[in-house]
Amino acid sequence: MTKHRNDIYSDDISGDRDKEDIPPAIPAATVLLLRDHSNELQVLMLHKTSKIAFGGMWVFPGGKIDVDDYIDPDDHDTAARQAAARETTEEAGIVIPTEAFVWFAHWTPPPSTAKRFATWFFVTEALEDHEISIDGGEIQNHQWVNPATALEQHRAGEIDLAPPTWVSLYQLSKFQQASAAIETLAGSAPRYYQTRLGKDDEGNRVAMWSGDAGYEPWDATLSGDTHRLVMRAGGFEFLHSSTDY
Repeated sequence: MTKHRNDIYSDDISGDRDKEDIPPAIPAATVLLLRDHSNELQVLMLHKTSKIAFGGMWVFPGGKIDVDDYIDPDDHDTAARQAAARETTEEAGIVIPTEAFVWFAHWTPPPSTAKRFATWFFVTEALEDHEISIDGGEIQNHQWVNPATALEQHRAGEIDLAPPTWVSLYQLSKFQQASAAIETLAGSAPRYYQTRLGKDDEGNRVAMWSGDAGYEPWDATLSGDTHRLVMRAGGFEFLHSSTDY
């Protein structure tokens, strides 16, 4: 079966389970900047140029955590916040305070991924009308977009989204206002997405996370509870048995 063009993971699914001596993932951070505009929730997205990591994809501001982001060498949370804010200034030309950041997710790719980033995901609200400034280098465009609209753009093949970005937009699409999204995310413990790969009965590649019946045995064909992203060639589908967002 044809692989979806935004399935960023290794073709070697079996290697995910058996790979040993896995190098540690590179710490990184990103922030979802929300606002209410024209009676809808919007999130800031940036379009990366094709010559860098995740090239050509639409992403949230963010990047690798640098040594200078560490105030305390053991305080990874603060360093992640600093990195997300710094990257937002570098990529979008705006300054945002880290005090209001809500940490809601942490993503790690499968072991077979060539270059892995362990990424903190934060969310915060834009309390003023920021003027976005991109450098035309790493970032070539930007848009404030309703999450559901971004998912529709992806389904239509108009934009490219990596699985963590797609799932984050899916979660945000459940909300009508920025304050409601942030309040809900702040009321729950951060979710850890330690990704494992498999194929379902139809041969579709599947990204699975804790809570999915196939997660522990690395078997996407098992029936039961779901917490997975089915990456069909024609589009992504998120399946989660939980009634939470």
